[in-house]
Amino acid sequence: MTTRESAKASPEQMLYADLLFYGCWASIFIMVITYAIYVSGLISPHIPLDKLPHLWRLPVNDFLHEANAPHGWGWALLLGRGDYLNFLGIALLGAMTIVGFLTLIPAYIRKKDWSFLVIVILEVLALLLAASGILGTGGH
Repeated sequence: MTTRESAKASPEQMLYADLLFYGCWASIFIMVITYAIYVSGLISPHIPLDKLPHLWRLPVNDFLHEANAPHGWGWALLLGRGDYLNFLGIALLGAMTIVGFLTLIPAYIRKKDWSFLVIVILEVLALLLAASGILGTGGH
């Protein structure tokens, strides 16, 4: 086997790469569209634009209190507001690694590649745990 043949990506790697490529571009497209919706005023924001300059100067806890802004996953309840609608594309972009790993599970089951299957499942569980906020690390 030549070096070129041994360096060829497996179908699973290509699936993962394609999913990340298209998913990331879809996320960016969603961010552009939701930002346009926000700045156009089609959907009213949770925090009025005229209050932002004052709020930006505050420490984070004061900002959250005065803006009545959620923390953690509370933003998901405000997706109907123009300023929080922007978070949709960002969340999708952040979730692409998890989605990509999930697509690998059936492939590794079919191949009976148990070591990679265990690694992928553990990686998904670790990412979900980190994103959940259960650990209280302030990652979101």
